This record gives sequence, structure tokens and C-alpha cells, in this order.
Amino acid sequence: MSFDVEHRYVRVGPHGLPGALYLPRNPLALVIFAHGSGSSRSSPRNIFVAEELAGRGFACLLFDLLRPAEAQDRSNVFDIPLLTARVREAIGWSAAQTEIGDLPVGLFGASTGAAAALSAAAQEPEIGAVVSRGGRPDLAGMALARVRAPTLLLVGGDDRDVLELNREALSLMSCEARLEIVPGATHLFEEPGALEDVVSKAGDWFVTHLTKRR
Repeated sequence: MSFDVEHRYVRVGPHGLPGALYLPRNPLALVIFAHGSGSSRSSPRNIFVAEELAGRGFACLLFDLLRPAEAQDRSNVFDIPLLTARVREAIGWSAAQTEIGDLPVGLFGASTGAAAALSAAAQEPEIGAVVSRGGRPDLAGMALARVRAPTLLLVGGDDRDVLELNREALSLMSCEARLEIVPGATHLFEEPGALEDVVSKAGDWFVTHLTKRR
């Protein structure tokens, strides 16, 4: 079933971070995106994933984790505590919004954003599921052991260094967690069909772990 989706421009959290909310009619759950280093809410890959997930009934929030001046400082894009704080602010902001505030919440992280998503999940027990796409969960460090949300790690089969880092991170997690490899895909999942495979696996994970929390 495909859902009609409304696209809204929003300002997220106390810093008024610019964002885009994809809002299907009668959404099943909310997925908050945490993009990676050098990316933004305008990432074509995350937009594609958000549009596809919204078509499956998930409200999706994409937002800039950093203000423009902060983004000029390259060290901030690797500042996991700062990025984690912004993800948590987005979780709090979403909870106060009438149309999405009561929905189960999942997190979708890419690259360094995956570490921020997992760190936020470790501190926010209401998070129902996490998906990492080509992520660096290892950067979440000791927070990995405190994550309770079911977590899916998606890595390209040809993204060998990141694949090994994901295997190491998986060994530190005690929650329900799975590593799935997208065959033939590299770090950005630019190969034909690779990103579609990500959407399919992520969507199934969120359906399984978020919709049962309604």
C-alpha cells in the first residue's frame, strides 16, 4: 500500500535547525534521520530513503544537525557528543508536535550520523529501532553496550574497512542487533539496486520493530 505524503519545511529544536518532514496520512511511526560527515538534510541518498519509507507509511524527519557556522568547523562533523545532542533535541522536538508526538520513534543514521543515532538511542529508552547505512557505529564507543533498541547495520559488501568496523561494533552490542551486507555495494551505495536494497531492509526492520509498539 502506498501512502499520500505531505512534505513540510520545519525548524527543529531550540536551535531552529532547518528540516524537512515527510508526513503520510495516518503514519505508522516516525523515523528521524542523522546524516553523516559532509552531508545535510539535502543528501540525495537520505531523501530517496525518506521518500520511500514515507511511501510505506512512516513519517520521516530530515534535518541539519549543525548550524551553518558550526558546519564550517570540520571538527564538528566528527563531534559525536555534539551530534548526539542534536539528535536528542530532534527527538524532544518531535514529541511536542501534535501530529507525530505520539508515534513510535526510530532512528536512521548514515556514516558518522549512525554513531550519533546509536548514542542517542542509548540515552533515550523510548527509541524503538535503529538502522545504520554505511555507518560508523564504532564511533559510539562505550554507548554501544547501552543500546536497547533493535539495531540493523547495513554495509556494502565492497566497503571492506567499514564492514570490519561494523563487525567490531556488533560484538560490543547486547541488544537485538544484526549486520546485513548489501552485495557489491560500496560506501555510498551508488551501484544499481543497492540503495533500493537498503530501503527494503530498513523498511522491513522498522515495520517489525516500530509498528508493534503502536
